[in-house]
Amino acid sequence: MIPSGAAKLAGVLGWPVEHSLSPRLHGHWLERYGIDGAYLPLPVRPADFTAAVKGLVAAGFRGFNVTLPHKEAAYALCDALDDSARRIAAVNTIVVEEGRLLGRNSDAFGFAENLRAGCPTWRAAAGPALLLGAGGAARAVVAALLDLGVPELRVANRTEARAASLAETFGGALRVVDWQERAAACAGLNLLVNTTSLGLAGQPPLDLDLAALPPETLVTDIVYKPLQTPLLVEATARGNPTVDGLGMLLHQARPGFEAWFGVAPEVDETLRAFVLSA
Repeated sequence: MIPSGAAKLAGVLGWPVEHSLSPRLHGHWLERYGIDGAYLPLPVRPADFTAAVKGLVAAGFRGFNVTLPHKEAAYALCDALDDSARRIAAVNTIVVEEGRLLGRNSDAFGFAENLRAGCPTWRAAAGPALLLGAGGAARAVVAALLDLGVPELRVANRTEARAASLAETFGGALRVVDWQERAAACAGLNLLVNTTSLGLAGQPPLDLDLAALPPETLVTDIVYKPLQTPLLVEATARGNPTVDGLGMLLHQARPGFEAWFGVAPEVDETLRAFVLSA
């Protein structure tokens, strides 16, 4: 559908932003549901972020997704924040209501929904999880896993101080594991999650010996380029169930699309295939 002059407008703010799959994803939904709307890539330099958001709101935009490097700036700019944004200390979704900026974070929702859809039999309470990485994405994963009821969450990061900071922030079930002990920490796991950039296209693979990993342990990687990272390939070869990272991207987009365009969208194989064909 070609947008009209009355089209509902949204977009993704980033620098750079041309790599983002969000316009393709939201464009597919707009076409599927016959919505008079547009979702645009919006390249914005960090120094121009506040002015750009204000200008786009004045132009009638209903909201935005926010990607690197703007998530913390969006957190500071918003007039109100939901509980998830406060816990993760970052905003990835802005909804404009009567000129006010409402900041949300749907990354934890996206991660949890991806696990649910990708491995419906997995149960968080069945045992400990090991989280590799302690950056912004890791915060969302921690929030999701704690809400799902993981009894113990082991966190290993190349810079241990960042893992310690994560444990201090969230407390409770988190336990810091030395990066050099990550292979041993695989023993007895119910879930293994990689949130590092290791395994991403153009980055070194994740160096992790899976010998201690139980064969029934679910393995997931939030990276989706490549879709099958070396970690997932190795886990699959040894018989572990796996969930790729694309679903997190697709599911985290659902709340924003519904808020901006008034339709609760569906994530299915047709959508996955369309997004992957970019």
